Amino acid sequence: MAEIVVAVAGDSISAGSPLWDPDPAVRTRIASPDERSQWQWWATRMDERLEFRTTAVYGERTDEIARRLDLVVAGADVLVVQGGINDVVQRRPVEDAARNIEAMLERGRGAGLALAVTDVLPWSNGDGRAAEDIVRLNTLIRELAATAGGATLLPFHSTLADFAEPGRMAPGMTDDGDHPSIEGHRLLGERAFRLDL
Repeated sequence: MAEIVVAVAGDSISAGSPLWDPDPAVRTRIASPDERSQWQWWATRMDERLEFRTTAVYGERTDEIARRLDLVVAGADVLVVQGGINDVVQRRPVEDAARNIEAMLERGRGAGLALAVTDVLPWSNGDGRAAEDIVRLNTLIRELAATAGGATLLPFHSTLADFAEPGRMAPGMTDDGDHPSIEGHRLLGERAFRLDL
């Protein structure tokens, strides 16, 4: 069975917060680490050919994520770019975040990788301004996916959004209002993640 190496560049969502982190040193500070708190863990249950290489750091903006891209792309088949919520939290222009995401996708394309990009999750702890910024950023990310030479859009937002309050994650999808719960990570890995190779 041929292995598919998936490079993931992201923030705490891809790191597995709140119960996991790809960095063993960070994991020692988590009271009860649980590897199921990663959408990647669930995706490998759906397709055992997948091998994930993740560089993801809590709190990082898209410009910071871009600086770590080379840590995971060598030898990969696919690049997944996930980020943007920390740009919103830090009140950075969403257009800058979209440009950073586009630049990462371009680097992946230049390396000959298949491409995927996630949209930004609802932020249950955010305010109205943040919800509007997420909608605007997600519109830009959808446009990037459509124009970025075949990048697959991974619909993280709609997978976890509360239908009654789309700016929030649905009940049971988050434990802390910022990150997916284990059930939320499961749905991202089983329903939102897909490869169009």
